[in-house]
Amino acid sequence: MDQVHLMNVFVAVGEEEGFAAAARRLDLSPAAVTRAIAGLEEQLGVRLLMRTTRNVRLTEAGQRYLDDSRSILASIEEANEAAAGVNSAPKGNLSVTASVLFGKMFVMPCILRYLNEFPQVEVSALFLDRVVNLVDEGIDVAVRIGHLPDSSLKALRVGQVRRVLCAAPDYLARHGMPQHPADLLRHTIVAAAGISPRVEWKFGAVDDPTLVRLRPRLTVSSNDAAIEAAVSGLGICRLLSYQVAEDVKADRLRIILADYEEAPWPVHLVHRESKFGSSKVRKFIDLLAEHLRAHQHLQ
Repeated sequence: MDQVHLMNVFVAVGEEEGFAAAARRLDLSPAAVTRAIAGLEEQLGVRLLMRTTRNVRLTEAGQRYLDDSRSILASIEEANEAAAGVNSAPKGNLSVTASVLFGKMFVMPCILRYLNEFPQVEVSALFLDRVVNLVDEGIDVAVRIGHLPDSSLKALRVGQVRRVLCAAPDYLARHGMPQHPADLLRHTIVAAAGISPRVEWKFGAVDDPTLVRLRPRLTVSSNDAAIEAAVSGLGICRLLSYQVAEDVKADRLRIILADYEEAPWPVHLVHRESKFGSSKVRKFIDLLAEHLRAHQHLQ
């Protein structure tokens, strides 16, 4: 049987976690899907799926083969696009992910411009305050803030941000300006779980940090909520510099303990490695990189 066909069937079964759902997705009969998987396992000489009466689960070998098959099929699709000359006119679906506030502030303006320039492309934007796995969730481009782990993904550095402490002028007038991280123990703390999930905050150099263990008065999972609490004068919050830049500019918040800040965090555009540069991905990365590198809040 055709190897590409077998891979397509296997990916559908693995992603749908069932033969019937995969058959509907591929517009094939369940029997055809079953035969394809049986033929693939016989060809490879290894069990790829564990079948029960209720569901289908990948074996360890099956999970590895699923990841490899996705990559191979994506490369084939991109090679076909390049050979057909589609690279001159991007089309299809582009999937992008970033954190919520970063996506709203920086990525959405580029998505809107991109859609206006390339009417044959549809964009799926996933803005979440968690790390999204590009391979598992089928994402083309991601914005990553912070140091990257080693991986097979390609990364393009486009800026940097700082992790800063800030408070409202009214709060500082009432409680005083901290002069050292240890002074935070005497202040009201607002913790944004996405930025500083632990109550032990580090300051200064990586090789010789100052550690302060704090007990927040308020802990929130939303950075928007943390900013609102800080602007209202509740207490001191730790956020990323771009998130509070406009509030600092308007003097709704003031940066404190700047001399004790950690080194800036890099901002990268990350995408899945490909031998052929897909036009829809490449053109979006070029557009977003130009926009981010020129932005004053990411310098």
